[in-house]
Amino acid sequence: TEDTLTGRGGVALFVRYLSQVNIYALLVEAFGHLRTSKKGQPIWNIFKQIFSFFYDGTSRHLVYFDQLKRDEGYAAVIENTSEEMICSHQVKRFFKSFSWLCGGMFRKILKQLFIWRLKIERPEEIELTIDLMILDNDEAAKRHGVKPTYKNVKGFGSLQILWNRKVVDAIFRGGSKHSNAGHTALKMVTELVDLIRRKYREDVPIIVRMDSGFFDEDNIEALDRLNVGVICTGKIYDHVKGYVGALPAERWKIYDNGHQEWEYIEFGYRYDSWNKYYRAIYTRPAYEGEQRVFDFARPDNIIITNLGVNPRVVNGCSSQTGKEMTRVESIIHSHHQRGADELPHRGLKDFGFEELPFKRFTPNTAFFYCMLISFFLFETFKEDVLEEVLPIESYASTVRRKALDFAAKIVNTGRGIILKVTQAVWENLRFEKLWERCQNPIPILG
Repeated sequence: TEDTLTGRGGVALFVRYLSQVNIYALLVEAFGHLRTSKKGQPIWNIFKQIFSFFYDGTSRHLVYFDQLKRDEGYAAVIENTSEEMICSHQVKRFFKSFSWLCGGMFRKILKQLFIWRLKIERPEEIELTIDLMILDNDEAAKRHGVKPTYKNVKGFGSLQILWNRKVVDAIFRGGSKHSNAGHTALKMVTELVDLIRRKYREDVPIIVRMDSGFFDEDNIEALDRLNVGVICTGKIYDHVKGYVGALPAERWKIYDNGHQEWEYIEFGYRYDSWNKYYRAIYTRPAYEGEQRVFDFARPDNIIITNLGVNPRVVNGCSSQTGKEMTRVESIIHSHHQRGADELPHRGLKDFGFEELPFKRFTPNTAFFYCMLISFFLFETFKEDVLEEVLPIESYASTVRRKALDFAAKIVNTGRGIILKVTQAVWENLRFEKLWERCQNPIPILG
């Protein structure tokens, strides 16, 4: 047939959404200088095709751009002509043109996206999680920066701050760097807290969750001085177990999350070299399923927090909300969310991929940050456009199967371009509603 057909009809919604939220203006402002000749494609058009490549997810290899360039149906559905499509060599030259300082510019864009969503959702409190994500490149060809990691594979490491299923800041680095290397983590959190208070709300309560990899007095003390709530997994030393074991049994209480009971006890505690006491909550599961757990098999935890110690953390909320935030049960519940906090890592890897395509560190850095921005926009796309037809917790593989991989026909007429889909797709996806929603999102403010 000579008809213009595609099997990726859902890309049209995503591409239209990208243009309407005004993401290209931010990217051109930051990276417009990369275009040194008018002969090549505009910067915004290259980013559009890269974001569509990630959303499509058919291949992780850059040579796939050559196949897309020959596909007139794909070009039409992302609102391009065949001449406007880029090939794999253009993509490679594009990523190799970034300087080693590009990470700072990409991080600035991520933070602007974060503030954009804060102003839309207007949360009464902000809970952030800082964590390290490992990109397994063990089976890839030799890459600059790929080093042995704590997960016993060679790879890269990305130190990330997470909020509401999104990565809102990240530093891409070699795999040998541990979670708390240098003062990077503290500097990241400090800058983000300052941004929130300047651009969103000065008095909004902020809570930062951390695992034991960030358990350090400098981190906790610095965040406490910023009047930021800290919920950190502590390290259980022998003297801690000895102290807890000597406490009377009647002081232990029960926390029930609906699926499992946890015994807990609260006390003030500081480690030997620390200058200040913090609130400590020692927890241990009473049972797993229908079977009780013996003492030697219990995965005990100690939670260190300044909630309830520093009253200025909750000054920006009502007294009732502040009281709820400092309750022991609320702190344990928030600490248990650490497991759910790591789901964005799984979602990002499902959306993109771990093995990066270049041998040099700088183009891999630019490629990784493009993947992060694509993932952020994918998450907001689900919230702003697909919420009525798909759960917003859906992973990329589910979204692609249901809202991306369907046939469409593109017809050019004198009055415009018509996208045709089957009646079943029109009804099942409520396509008219999706098209209306992707046309009218709240744009990103520069």
